[in-house]
Amino acid sequence: MRSQLHIPCLLPRCALSLRPIFPDPYSLSALLHHCSSPALPRYGQQAHAIALTSFLAAHPLVAARLIGMYSACCMPKAASLVFNTAPNSALSNRVLWTTLIAGLVRNGDHRAAMEKFRTMQVMGVPPNNFTLPTVLSACASERALRFGCQVHGCALRTGFGASPFVQSSLVGLYSNCSDLASADRVLQTSDSDDPVPWNTLIVNCTRSARHEHALSLFVQMHLRGLALDEFTFPSALNSAAFSGDSGIGRCIHCMVLRSGFDSHRHVANALVDMYVKMRDFTHARGVFDQMPERDVVTWTSLLVGHARQGSHEVALQLYSDMLARGVEPDEFAVAGVLSSCASSTALELGRQVHAAIVHRGLDAFVSVSNALITLYARSGSIDEARAVFEKSLCRRDAVTWTALIMGYAQNGRGGDSLRLYDAMLGAGARPDYVTFIGLIFACSHAGLVESGRVHFESMEKVYGITPGPEHYSCMVDLLGRSGRVEEAVELLGRMDGEPDATVWKSLLAACRVHRNIPLAERAAERLFKLAPEDAVPYVMLANVYTAAGRWLDVARVRSLMRARGVSKEPGWSWMEEGGAVHAFKAGDRDHAQAKEIFAKVREMMQRIKEEGYAADTGFALHDEEEEGKAEELAVHSERLAVAFGLINSASHGKPIRVYKNLRVCGDCHTALKLIAKVYDKVIILRDANCFHHMRDGICSCGDHW
Repeated sequence: MRSQLHIPCLLPRCALSLRPIFPDPYSLSALLHHCSSPALPRYGQQAHAIALTSFLAAHPLVAARLIGMYSACCMPKAASLVFNTAPNSALSNRVLWTTLIAGLVRNGDHRAAMEKFRTMQVMGVPPNNFTLPTVLSACASERALRFGCQVHGCALRTGFGASPFVQSSLVGLYSNCSDLASADRVLQTSDSDDPVPWNTLIVNCTRSARHEHALSLFVQMHLRGLALDEFTFPSALNSAAFSGDSGIGRCIHCMVLRSGFDSHRHVANALVDMYVKMRDFTHARGVFDQMPERDVVTWTSLLVGHARQGSHEVALQLYSDMLARGVEPDEFAVAGVLSSCASSTALELGRQVHAAIVHRGLDAFVSVSNALITLYARSGSIDEARAVFEKSLCRRDAVTWTALIMGYAQNGRGGDSLRLYDAMLGAGARPDYVTFIGLIFACSHAGLVESGRVHFESMEKVYGITPGPEHYSCMVDLLGRSGRVEEAVELLGRMDGEPDATVWKSLLAACRVHRNIPLAERAAERLFKLAPEDAVPYVMLANVYTAAGRWLDVARVRSLMRARGVSKEPGWSWMEEGGAVHAFKAGDRDHAQAKEIFAKVREMMQRIKEEGYAADTGFALHDEEEEGKAEELAVHSERLAVAFGLINSASHGKPIRVYKNLRVCGDCHTALKLIAKVYDKVIILRDANCFHHMRDGICSCGDHW
């Protein structure tokens, strides 16, 4: 650094033995300006020494440069010392005050800057059009609205109210202090063509969710002919996205293209984000592909958008492409990809992402810890979820606690959910809407009726949270499982609004367990009206009739489905093995190992029969002989998947993990428990309702599912 600095020689070498040549205030001021850099404090201090030895340190111009130099070198105390030791005659110089105030603001000491301005006013030193914007920016940073209003009054009294710099700073002050009405008044009375205050107000309107006003200001800027730049367009696009008006968004996109800002990365990122939020992934991908340069924000916007939309395979592919192009993911990108891993049951990929997260140090972020807990909980690895939770001791929020409470509930560990909730309250965390869904769900699957009722009633009484359809659905499920179907119907009558489809489905499921056909028909009729294209209520009603042996009614429901064009979602089971996903449907013989799989199924059925298994043909969906019903049940998709798992995982002790898109039937549930016992395996089955951890003939759900 020394070799790069060229300080003017103040003492010519030829005259060193004769007499020194002292600098004047202007040359010394230029030298101090040259030393105003954080990398050059030593040279600045040498220049200060020259100022002292040449008796120029008290000169107002040199003193101001010294204050500015020390401020630029991040030495605010030295700057204040220069100011405090200046002669009284210099303290009437407003440039000196302004330089010190600007230095304090530059070094983040906004309160001290405001106090210096107050002292400046007390001493009768008038501000200039640089002093006022500086102190106004300090007020904005501290959100000191009252002090800022006083500075505004000072600007009006001293004639600087019309200064473009002052007006821009006033807009920033009022915007940062959420007084958008005052900011708007300042802006509307301004004759300046400076786009900065307009951009400031548009940004703050967007941040305050006043999107219509932000778009109105954007239109006014355009009509006034003000320059729209890389600061204007992103905020306007963000407001257009939240407004949900695709027409406005496309109009702004056209303006971006005409003005040539489509190649600007920040504007292009805002365009991708806008189209993603509007769920217009075709245009989002089009902008993305045309960008000459993409950063982590670009990739993350598209990745997280697809993850939220449910396009998890696309999100995972984007993450892979992102890494292949050398873009380092941030905490938002990894949280998004973990969400997709959780939803697509890609546990092994999720573990790889977890390892990369630890390597990059991203596990320190709360959002990432929460996503990891959710991943492991939704993949049936609840002990790994707990391990992540324990490591996040100093960075837990309500979402962290709720994620594990929900995880325990879904994995059949209702008691652990309730104990964790007590620990959550003991840690001072406040439960939210989702927390109570997990709690009541846990009580439902553990058969804890009274505990569930207590938590449900505490929502509004203790925490002011109004129960929603999800809570009523869990309560109906809880009461229905315990045989209190009439009490469940009574609870529905106390709802503030009309029960939605999820609530009626819970009631219909309870009717199947307790074979309450009249109530099942009533619930199904409501569902036919609420969700006419949903096949689930038809299937559930048919199952009620099947359990009761009313095959003519089963045929009638199926005929009704055909007449209304409603198709049943086919049942699928799948598992991950050898880096690939293997999917099965009932009776499926298309798999490459079909011959081995069906042979293993026959072996499985023979071995569990020796343990006392007898097929519950009430779960068969066709009216045929008992033997035919038993054969139909034997080749359900989850049994084929387990057979495949037994064939391909015999040599290692890992659990057999199977995922199913529908609810497991009672006969398969019984059969899989016995299969886990006779083969000495752990079978983890996730159906549409919860996880079933099966070992030694016992399931974690306690046969409540």
